[in-house]
Amino acid sequence: MSGSHTLNETERQVETKLSGMSLDFDSMAAISNVFRAANATRNFLERTVLSPHDLSWTAFVVLWVSWIWEPIETRTIAEEGGFSKATLTGVLQTLESRGLIVRERSSQDKRLMIVTLTAKGRKLMLKLFPEFNQHEQQVLEKLSLGQKRDLTESLRKITAFAEGSSQS
Repeated sequence: MSGSHTLNETERQVETKLSGMSLDFDSMAAISNVFRAANATRNFLERTVLSPHDLSWTAFVVLWVSWIWEPIETRTIAEEGGFSKATLTGVLQTLESRGLIVRERSSQDKRLMIVTLTAKGRKLMLKLFPEFNQHEQQVLEKLSLGQKRDLTESLRKITAFAEGSSQS
């Protein structure tokens, strides 16, 4: 049988396949659902908000990070966005060709590239981000304010652990 499976079907199948193993099923389900929720949310936001602006998720993240921290070094964009320098280079070329960003060599260190948004890039983000946030609200509309805050705090703890353990 092919096709995608519902979350309930997947969780039941995993439990059946792994029932004889001594595992922490609650931790496994939590991590699996973090991943599934992140991917589903990313796909939803790409389809509903970013696609009409001809932006991929990665291009949006580059614009967002650059907008918040500009001027910003390309290596910092890659770190903040969690993608390779090669991926970043291609996205920067596309965004630059569309007139949304400018790349310049650092005046202090010629090896470093600095990114700033153009007026067109800033205008896009000022228009796009409130729309993006409306769709973020839609994704979380079934959660109360307390649940949103608890979720945020839980995800911060997971992120802090995972990022901290990768630096060990």
